[in-house]
Amino acid sequence: MEILAGVLIALSIAWALAYWRASAAVWTGAIAVGLGLLSAYGSAPRPLMVTLWLAFLACAVVLNIPPVRRKLVSDALLDWFRKVLPQISQTEQEALDAGTVWWDGELFSGNPDWRKMLAVRTPELSAEEKAFLAGPVEELCAMLDDWKITHDLYYLPPEVWKFIKEKGFLGMIIPKQYGGLGFSALAHSEVIMKLTTRSGTGAVSVMVPNSLGPAELLLHYGTEEQKNHYLPRLAKGLEIPCFALTGPEAGSDASSIPDSGIVCRGEFQGRSDVLGIRLNWDKRYITLGPIATLLGLAFKLHDPGHLIGEREDIGITLALIPTSTPGITIGRRHFPLNSAFFNGPNSGKDVFIPMEWVIGGVERVGQGWRMLMECLAAGRSISLPANAVGIAKLASLTTGAYGRVRIQFRTPIGKFEGVEEALARIGAHTYMMNAARVMTAGALDLGEKPAVISAIVKYHLTERGRRVINDAMDVHGGKAICMGPRNYLGRAYQQTPITITVEGANILTRCMIIFGQGAIRAHPYVLKEIAATREPDRQRASREFDDALFSHIGFVVCNAARALFLGFTGGGLLNVPGGAATRRYYRQLTRLSAAFAFCADVTMLVLGGQLKRKEKISARLGDILSLVYLCSATLKRFEDEGRQDSDLPLLEWSLQDAVFGMQTAFGGLFANLPSRSLAALMRSVVFPGGARFAPPSDELGHKVASLLLEPSEARERLTAGVYIPANPEEPVAQLESALRAAIAAEAVYAKVFAAARHKQIEGKTPDELAARAEERGVIGKADLELLARAKQLRREAIMVDDFPPDFGKDRAEEHGAPQPTLAERRSA
Repeated sequence: MEILAGVLIALSIAWALAYWRASAAVWTGAIAVGLGLLSAYGSAPRPLMVTLWLAFLACAVVLNIPPVRRKLVSDALLDWFRKVLPQISQTEQEALDAGTVWWDGELFSGNPDWRKMLAVRTPELSAEEKAFLAGPVEELCAMLDDWKITHDLYYLPPEVWKFIKEKGFLGMIIPKQYGGLGFSALAHSEVIMKLTTRSGTGAVSVMVPNSLGPAELLLHYGTEEQKNHYLPRLAKGLEIPCFALTGPEAGSDASSIPDSGIVCRGEFQGRSDVLGIRLNWDKRYITLGPIATLLGLAFKLHDPGHLIGEREDIGITLALIPTSTPGITIGRRHFPLNSAFFNGPNSGKDVFIPMEWVIGGVERVGQGWRMLMECLAAGRSISLPANAVGIAKLASLTTGAYGRVRIQFRTPIGKFEGVEEALARIGAHTYMMNAARVMTAGALDLGEKPAVISAIVKYHLTERGRRVINDAMDVHGGKAICMGPRNYLGRAYQQTPITITVEGANILTRCMIIFGQGAIRAHPYVLKEIAATREPDRQRASREFDDALFSHIGFVVCNAARALFLGFTGGGLLNVPGGAATRRYYRQLTRLSAAFAFCADVTMLVLGGQLKRKEKISARLGDILSLVYLCSATLKRFEDEGRQDSDLPLLEWSLQDAVFGMQTAFGGLFANLPSRSLAALMRSVVFPGGARFAPPSDELGHKVASLLLEPSEARERLTAGVYIPANPEEPVAQLESALRAAIAAEAVYAKVFAAARHKQIEGKTPDELAARAEERGVIGKADLELLARAKQLRREAIMVDDFPPDFGKDRAEEHGAPQPTLAERRSA
């Protein structure tokens, strides 16, 4: 019994030391004290004690004296690491080096500092930005007739382009000193989000010049001459930009770009012997390409004559080229899923440009991929997440209203339990999506360029947007599938796959980028270990590798102990912020963060270089990291908005769904690790009492759905930013009026149906019963008029468009109709 007690005490002390990540010196002292007590009071044989003391002293010398440790342990491991570490290409390295580590670093730590997160300033719009949203953005939305744009014109009307240019929409990210609006990332996001709720074409046309493209690249890397010349022209819309990266043979694989440039001398605009580049390229999927006047181009640069340096293969380089330059061919248009924004191919053959057209000049040659990755870390955090949230907010507003207005079996369909499930998903996903959008935009405004987080929000917000619009389509049924001016969801549904595809296809982003980049970039030690293996100075490499390696070992042991302890206790003993309703979520997320950090390290250790090819395992680890981030943003939103009690169902449903999703991802990881024994060990550490997280309950889903079915402050917060037309005849405005009328009518019908049950009145239809009720004085004349108006508005809200058999025009004649010339479009 005494032996068992001693073992348990020793294990408890070791567990505590690991949990608090004690230093090697503290471990050494604790073990020495334990051996001393065992020697003095134990009954172990003397030879055994001598052996234990000798082993302890040997380990203590090796582990506590760095020069000895490096010579006997670290240097041998460093040599082994150098041999087995998978090769990282230049483009991969530049992607890893791009951007900054922000809250993702805390999540990789296994012990996030929640108070640090909550202390981050809540992003807010300036008075000027609010005025722009209330003025020009509302005006632009009113000008956008999405059905006409996508069905009849296939482009934005000239008067719309004129308004966009004059009001500065194309220069939102350009500083005022260059004639732009100088807006914050949050304002940029809000503008794109609102425009999306009105017209995807309008949103994309504004989005692209303000996202990854010439303006952003010039701001960060352009020469002063380039900035002074181009930025004012871009801000005023005198130049329409596009950026040509993707080609038929190379999409996300930058190393395969076949487009090339050769450094040479040639004639240019009457000058001879000009140092420049002769280019050949073939690009496609280039948004705004068909109307662009200024083309940003990514290509591989070679200098066989060593005219600008010693290297022949210089690498990916970026240049700005007027599309009027000889040799450029602007192709025809692509047609992305019934979208009317301009998108198309372009190519160049033997195009000669002067060296000063390289973005940043000759000093920036070969740095193109890093420049793109750093800009993408910012741009990808704004545009597509804002687009996805706009779609989700529109779906929340309209599907909730439609669910209350549309009646079957004398009951609003939104009160059917099956429809409630869809409404709960719609509302809660929208709440979490917007939280992540705002928190990420706020990070950008603080100067961060969170590369890993930008991939998280791009992937998860566009995927959630897809789920939300699918649910909204299901609830609307035939109303949503019949196209026409009355259909406010159809185009968003058709165009949602575009956001899934661009700026890093979602499958690639999930399986290769989020964890693949995060495991190296955001991990506290992995990048340091990799850097040490590439350090040419042997002594310095030895010191740096030794420090990183043994810190890493302590980190893994600590997270294992924390994950196991928090798994047993459910995190109940943690000191976390928040109120009574949210503390348990902070504790759960701390527990899951520790479990993630532990599993990530063990998986990397077991799979090593194979992890790069084990995309499904990488994807599951990425899902866990992503969901912890989304939950973090959701909790911050709840705190920043003053802990609104009415928002609690949205908060709890979204968090419970995400936590259950993390549990599922852990399960998939454990089920598919090659080492079954190690997988069993990891499972026992992460879920010592079994996997006990459950998805949101039906009761909680009912509460969420109820928030969408009637006007309230919670519904207004959830759908803030949706454009609601001032014209009461427009479908969305009409639906909102129908919602309010339907709610008022329900109270009147309650009296009518109660009278019918008590045999006070008779009738076959609700209209007949209402008429009899008014005759008998059960309801008043004003009540009867209210019912008639509610019926009329309901009828208008649920109606769909119909057309003549030939849709009112000869389709062949329509496609043969003359279209505006390229010059006319550009001058619009």
